Amino acid sequence: MTKPSKSRTALLSVASSLIIALVTLVFLEIVLRVADFRELRASPSGQTLNYAYDSELGWLGEPHSSTTITTFRTTHATHNSLGLRDQEFTANGKPAIVFLGDSFVWGLDSEASERFSELLRPKFADYNIVPAAIAGYGTDQEYLLLKRLWATLKPSVVVLIFCSDNDRLDNTSNFRYDNYKPYFMTQPDGSLVLMGEPVPRSHLLYIRDYWLVRNLWLARLVVDAYVRVTYRELSALPDPSEKLVGKIREFVEGNGGKFLVGVQNQDERMESYLKANGIPFVSLKGAAFYTGGYGPHWTPEGQQDVANRIEGLLAANGIAAKK
Repeated sequence: MTKPSKSRTALLSVASSLIIALVTLVFLEIVLRVADFRELRASPSGQTLNYAYDSELGWLGEPHSSTTITTFRTTHATHNSLGLRDQEFTANGKPAIVFLGDSFVWGLDSEASERFSELLRPKFADYNIVPAAIAGYGTDQEYLLLKRLWATLKPSVVVLIFCSDNDRLDNTSNFRYDNYKPYFMTQPDGSLVLMGEPVPRSHLLYIRDYWLVRNLWLARLVVDAYVRVTYRELSALPDPSEKLVGKIREFVEGNGGKFLVGVQNQDERMESYLKANGIPFVSLKGAAFYTGGYGPHWTPEGQQDVANRIEGLLAANGIAAKK
């Protein structure tokens, strides 16, 4: 009987090893799919807001996209070319009132037409009303978004809606809602320094944007481990919230605009800061909101209440509604 040659033996050994490795990988792939770990799902939160990766802001609305969102209720959203949930902005010579904020201004759990900004639009027909908001943003991202949009919108009035429920958490972390974000660190002299740019891609973005990672759970596992090890998740950083509000005011007034604030819920520290620094504000505490779901966002009745209060804030500061 003829013995197999050394090359043939080596080839059979390699083939055998490859088959064993392939069977093992297939087995692990099946295990991961059956286990369905939350960490490896394409969208752990179940929300689809049609947001795109942004290396400076973390995330932003996908321009010219439309989506259906199911949270406490099912609603619809469309983003314009700026990535905002709004009609297309046109420079028509009218001054602009920009509402800066997070999901409360974006209108989670609300149709676009139900939002307080839309309710104010016909009353302030001599102004362009712009809801410049992205769900999940902290005051830090809102400040950066305002700076980016300023040359296009050229607002005469900026109203920041400070979310007492979670803005302080957003402002003291570089990772929120399964995504990385920029953040500001307070220096020994009290100044703020922007950190975390370019913003790393989260494992969710790799899953969404890359075919191999999207279709192979083993690749998801590898990418998730790489991202977690390479980019630390930071939390409980020194709170820069009041300083950020001051930076927004400085930027707005330095460019000739008026700066006002609405405080979504009770925040004595923020309200004391606003009073001490002469920043006009209105409390929005008590506006009706949904309970349960994905957060206490305003109901249609709450949106109307907020619209009325902000109309009063604008009027008290010389921005009158059309008679």
